[in-house]
Amino acid sequence: MVSVILISMSIVLILTLIKIYLSNQIYYESKKVNKIYRQVEALKAERKILQENLEALKYKNRVTDTIFVIEEE
Repeated sequence: MVSVILISMSIVLILTLIKIYLSNQIYYESKKVNKIYRQVEALKAERKILQENLEALKYKNRVTDTIFVIEEE
């Protein structure tokens, strides 16, 4: 009887340790994923800002070119 209790307790202990290990691994992997996700979102925001700046420069260049053409005539 005692051996059955010890075996069952050791099985429960082993399963509990496996669950704790897997939970920790999932936690640390999710931290890495969240960090990368934040970096991706920051890069997307920076890309949007750069595209807006590029469009502003293109517009400014087109307007400036037409002003020079008008002044030369």
